[in-house]
Amino acid sequence: MINVSEVMKTAPGTFKTPLQQMVYTTLEQQHIPFERVENDEAITMEDCIQINDRLQMKTVKTLFLCNRQQTAFYLFVTTADKPFVTKDLSSALSISRVSFAPAELLLSMLGTTIGATTIFGVLLDTENKVQLVIDSDVLKEEWYGCSDGTTTSYMKINTDWVVNVFPEYAKHPAKIIQI
Repeated sequence: MINVSEVMKTAPGTFKTPLQQMVYTTLEQQHIPFERVENDEAITMEDCIQINDRLQMKTVKTLFLCNRQQTAFYLFVTTADKPFVTKDLSSALSISRVSFAPAELLLSMLGTTIGATTIFGVLLDTENKVQLVIDSDVLKEEWYGCSDGTTTSYMKINTDWVVNVFPEYAKHPAKIIQI
């Protein structure tokens, strides 16, 4: 059981990472309302259950993947309850095989660590090396729950903005697939 704060509607007073600061700067610049909580470290989807209850939403599962040669990278967003089967994603993307990208690349390319992977990481991918891939089931939820780039703060934002506006803003058009 993890501790989860009361819901807040303002950015943290101090930022833990450059990515976390970029997240809240982007939301402020785009006039996007959000709700967030601070929590004990949450890394697994099971850790997020109490966060989901507090924010009244479902946290998405965000995975940083690559091909065997580590020359093609994918940020895959899906629902928390859906098992990740590499074969299914590879088939949907028409590529031979994907696997989890190394933690060092997650940090260097998307500015975050395992457990804190977020769609907002593409803001740091200025060379567009990462393809944003979103499972169509994510679109069924009104609210998009995700990390703010840390394992100790999660947020709730309107799914429509995250899927339809943010990718263009971040210069990472999303490929919507069905798994």
